[in-house]
Amino acid sequence: MFKSKETQELTIDYDNIPKHIAIIMDGNGRWAKQRHMPRIAGHKKGMNTVKTITKAASKLGVKVLTLYAFSTENWRRPDTEVNYLMGLPGKFFNDFIPDLIANNVKVQVMGYINQIPEQTQQAVNKAIDATANCNGMILNFALNYGAQDEIVTSVRNIAELVKDDKLAIEDISKKTIENNLMTAKLGDLANPDLLIRTSGEKRLSNFLLWQIAYSEFIFRNENWPDFDAEILTDCILEYQNRHRRFGGLK
Repeated sequence: MFKSKETQELTIDYDNIPKHIAIIMDGNGRWAKQRHMPRIAGHKKGMNTVKTITKAASKLGVKVLTLYAFSTENWRRPDTEVNYLMGLPGKFFNDFIPDLIANNVKVQVMGYINQIPEQTQQAVNKAIDATANCNGMILNFALNYGAQDEIVTSVRNIAELVKDDKLAIEDISKKTIENNLMTAKLGDLANPDLLIRTSGEKRLSNFLLWQIAYSEFIFRNENWPDFDAEILTDCILEYQNRHRRFGGLK
């Protein structure tokens, strides 16, 4: 049984677990402010939540967990906060890689990684290499990612194919665009079944704009550091109570 009044009488259906869950991890700063702590304290606490939710999602049978870690717009934040955020991957992976391997979790990263500091790139690549042989859940970080930029890059790549006579204009399809997005390496799991945003905000913040065309949305009031395995299960129970029609009537 679970705390939510809407789902407290429901039990989870393990045959209907969302294959791909994407989360906008919002509210670290607000969590810290409520406790009269610096914003970076919220990011540190949020890092521990990532560990908790990664293991919980893997145990539930989720195939892909995509976490919005740092957007292309986050560079506008104060330098001290940005520098701290860029140092988090090193701290996070150095501590968490053994658990990732033990839980058979593979790390992937999407975004403009070549634009982040070298030491951050090294930490990310180390985690990718260390978990390369894992074949369980994919933990997919969106790092220095923005969906509008992603779509622009996709269009440019397709334009180059047309320019080089490798693709005819009339052959451009939705599949062509999907194959040129940063989620292409996820194959049939590229599009999230469920999108969760924490902190009570109800906007997409330039996240997976193409991929979430038919995702189910759940907005939770908890700030990300307070999000836990029980709340994740609660979200999945709500998802399982939805009727996904994909534009049809079945």
